[in-house]
Amino acid sequence: MPAAHSKPGGSAIRDVVLAVHGGAGSVPRGSISDERELAYHEGLTAALRAGQRVLDGGGSSLDVVEAAVRELEDHPNFNAGRGAAFNADAGHELDASIMNGRDLSAGAVAGVRHVRNPISLARLVMERSDHVLLAGDGAEAFALRHGVPYSTQDYFFTQRRWDALLAAKKPEAPRSRGGGTVGAVAVDRSGDMAAATSTGGMTNMLAGRIGDSPVIGAGTYADNRTVAVSCTGTGEVFLRGVAAYDIAALMAYTGAPVDHAAGTVILEKIPGLGALGGAIALDPDGALSTPHSSEGLVNGYLTRDGKIVTRVYDDETPAAG
Repeated sequence: MPAAHSKPGGSAIRDVVLAVHGGAGSVPRGSISDERELAYHEGLTAALRAGQRVLDGGGSSLDVVEAAVRELEDHPNFNAGRGAAFNADAGHELDASIMNGRDLSAGAVAGVRHVRNPISLARLVMERSDHVLLAGDGAEAFALRHGVPYSTQDYFFTQRRWDALLAAKKPEAPRSRGGGTVGAVAVDRSGDMAAATSTGGMTNMLAGRIGDSPVIGAGTYADNRTVAVSCTGTGEVFLRGVAAYDIAALMAYTGAPVDHAAGTVILEKIPGLGALGGAIALDPDGALSTPHSSEGLVNGYLTRDGKIVTRVYDDETPAAG
């Protein structure tokens, strides 16, 4: 007799082929300018369109998520690539990971400082090395050996992130809780799934800090049998909770639908460990769950019939939906 699943999770969105997120966090209506709202929608739409072009051309889900995340990395409003946060030493350290659900191959980089699109470097690690995760100087050297253009740190400067660092260094400033990440999940015409995540880290984090985004099973996971997941939130807790893999495991071992599995991890387990965050989780049939214990989750999705939806404000994405 199959297990009953009546706990967390709402109605999943159906017939989705690609979903993206721009990080967990609160964006109440009226809290940002019209220009910034438009920039968020434009950035999410550009990412979805980039993935759509790959899908329409017969590309793989791996190509799709890389293309979508590259667009988000190039956009200064998102905390990845171009818009990366400043660490405590006023530098930028970027992390990313990508995973192929067909054969569970994966690649990741952590603490890179001179690569504009870490997600593409993560894919190079997967396809052109014997390793899964390269970090720091080793990842930078690998990038140069494979022709990845070198970028100086000033490429990543944005005034908004600089102002955030200065505010975070004030004695009365609250402790940063994370949340700035981008990601994508997709399923292609062959039924192959992929997931990708990229981040600029946390404002005022210690140099050398690594969160969940480049760790397979914590911030990113994909398996054709179950789900493709990209997480966002307080990386230390998503690491401890092995959040992305836990969603897949619940589906594999209990038969839970994607909305229940993702909801259980994001709405119960992660808050129980003392943190907030969200995820986008897509199953092989195109059911998408976007649970978040944070007040909001910036996200968007593309359906099989070409419909694009982008959601920025808190009230646009139900916590369990």
